[in-house]
Amino acid sequence: MLVGCLVALWTVAASAQQEININRAGGVHLIPISMSGFTGEVESTLRFDLEVAGFRFVGAETAQYQLTGNNGEGSVEGFVTDRISRQTKLAKKFTGGSRRRLAHALSDAIVLALTGQPGIAETKIAFRIEANGGAEIYVADYDGHNAQPVTRDHSLAAAPCWVPGHRILYYTSYRLGNPDIYSQDLQTGERRVVARYSGLNTSPAVSPDGSRLAMILSKAGSPDVYVSDRAGGHLLQLTHTHEDESSPCWSPDGGTLCFTSRISGRAALYVESAAGGAMRRLRTEGAINTTEPDWSPDGRTIAFTAQMGGFQICTVPARGGEVTVLVGGEDPSWAPNSRTLIFTRRVGHRAILSLLDVPTKRVKDIAQVTSGEVSEASWAR
Repeated sequence: MLVGCLVALWTVAASAQQEININRAGGVHLIPISMSGFTGEVESTLRFDLEVAGFRFVGAETAQYQLTGNNGEGSVEGFVTDRISRQTKLAKKFTGGSRRRLAHALSDAIVLALTGQPGIAETKIAFRIEANGGAEIYVADYDGHNAQPVTRDHSLAAAPCWVPGHRILYYTSYRLGNPDIYSQDLQTGERRVVARYSGLNTSPAVSPDGSRLAMILSKAGSPDVYVSDRAGGHLLQLTHTHEDESSPCWSPDGGTLCFTSRISGRAALYVESAAGGAMRRLRTEGAINTTEPDWSPDGRTIAFTAQMGGFQICTVPARGGEVTVLVGGEDPSWAPNSRTLIFTRRVGHRAILSLLDVPTKRVKDIAQVTSGEVSEASWAR
């Protein structure tokens, strides 16, 4: 377990204001920071984490914040000073765990101290790897390191989804010949069948409080949105169209679902009460063929994929409105901070996973664990 030991914090009188060169990316400030004293994996991990979080590494003479510290056997220590005010913003030592894990803990502490928002470096992701004619589910650190297989079925698996606050995944697997929904406890390895109706059982999405499950079933004919309890019982059919629905996601309060429907003849985003009612098309001005929505944890924004001369990652206010096009790619998933997205993009003929800092539009690829196609990432919250 990580142990954070707070070292004494001190404050001195503010010095005269000095000019800081702040770079802009996508109209948003990148925070200039310098770094010294760290080596090897700790240094590279801190650099990756902080760049994802919206920092820019510069020389000590032009940085607003100066990060100094050291890493030894089993410990990482860091100090952050504001060069303008000469005030110490952070002084912490972390012990226990791997160097990479300790570096993640320090970077999260830095992000919190300097932005007031929790960091994401210690979070987990799940994703799909397709290779050798099959597809399996994996989990990893948010940066792609320490990847571990969840399924080893030598079949097809897809659409992983986390239970909020737990190390439990839901996903679709063809291991018994039909696309069925399973839950799997990552600590015990226990796997249960949740939905095994005739036809399609896919796109599981667990509600923010962990009590309900949204999914796509075709047992009544065409693929429709259903809601059940987490075990798959007390099934409620929400949509009753002759067209396809797909990719349901929950509002943070658990009261509403957003999903894709083709009821208008072209893929578009719709919302509906999780208790049932009328579907309402979500206004996405400037985008057509909209799919794969994901609702930000803060409730303000829905990210989605649009087909606009190629697949594009976009956002729209949760109430609907004007669309912001962010970057080429598809299938976005929000981090717990409602700032960072993980998404699939193609490099040559290969699908990989990348991280997007939405305010600055900075993209960084995660560590790739295989030469296969990597997609359908889901961020643990």
